[in-house]
Amino acid sequence: MRFRPEPTGGGGEPGRLAVLLVNLGTPDRATPSALRRYLAEFLSDPRVVEIPRAVWLPILHGVVLRVRPAKSAAKYRSIWMAEGSPLAVWTARQADALQQALDSGAQRLLVRHAMRYGRPSISAVLDALRGEGATRILILPLYPQYAAATTGSVADAVHRWALGARRVPGLRLVDDYHDDAGYIDALAGSVRRHWQRVEPGERLVLSFHGLPERSRALGDPYHEQCRRSAALLRERLSLPPERVLVTFQSRFGKAKWIEPYTEPTVRALAAQGVRRIDLMCPGFAADCLETLEEIDQEVRSAFLAAGGGEFRYIPCLNADAAWIEALRALAERQLQGWGSARAAVETTAATMPGKAGS
Repeated sequence: MRFRPEPTGGGGEPGRLAVLLVNLGTPDRATPSALRRYLAEFLSDPRVVEIPRAVWLPILHGVVLRVRPAKSAAKYRSIWMAEGSPLAVWTARQADALQQALDSGAQRLLVRHAMRYGRPSISAVLDALRGEGATRILILPLYPQYAAATTGSVADAVHRWALGARRVPGLRLVDDYHDDAGYIDALAGSVRRHWQRVEPGERLVLSFHGLPERSRALGDPYHEQCRRSAALLRERLSLPPERVLVTFQSRFGKAKWIEPYTEPTVRALAAQGVRRIDLMCPGFAADCLETLEEIDQEVRSAFLAAGGGEFRYIPCLNADAAWIEALRALAERQLQGWGSARAAVETTAATMPGKAGS
């Protein structure tokens, strides 16, 4: 059967609105076998590794998936929470908090979350939403800055699911919100609260996930959007330019990635006599391996080993109230014309995509 059958019943019921938060993904357990499954899915995505399949897949299955799972599992074990993977825990909490923030009782609104890789998968959650009567679904990736490897890949997965649907629901995609006022305010509030507890560092380092330099040359706006987010945050905090540094982390492979790299930057700061730094990761909506292990363990150790005095990591926004409010406002703007989360409005036939500020 080419197209999936529609859920039974509810044909005469008013369609329901839904918001689907999407994060990158995580293994189910901190074990080599679980990491092998997760990495195989993640690193097989041509959006993530833009190397010809005939070249990359033998390397992936013949080398990477034989060596990396055990090493990655050990890293995950160092940050694993009692409830599971931090990324999974925080993303679920964000969805629950957003549901409460949007639930005024006036609309039959659903909020769910999915992972681009791993579980719950985008296709499984979209199937479940259709079963619950959702006919208009807002896809809200938890990536403030657009990258083809992240938001673009989410769009791929949504469209693949839609290709097999008999009744394709109305779909909207939030492509980015790097300059959204609520997002910037939430980041600034997090920094201010941190500085109420400790003396501000000599430098505030803003570390974003890296991408190959080639992606910028091909037109990916990610680098510029990261820079714009950082500039807006610096302005909101009233800091001079020399106090704030933008860096990029998580380099993989031998190709040149967007610079400056985070770890060499903090080593250089220590060598220059900077004793105290604060570091946050504005591009990550929830704490995960890249923030808790790579930054708060590896980069911390690098700074201290190079002669630095104090390294203070500022956690991701996670389920911060201001962040949830920013997501609520963003979702409501995107739902306008479809049906508001707080008041019934005229439904339109609009589908993909939608700009955060539009």
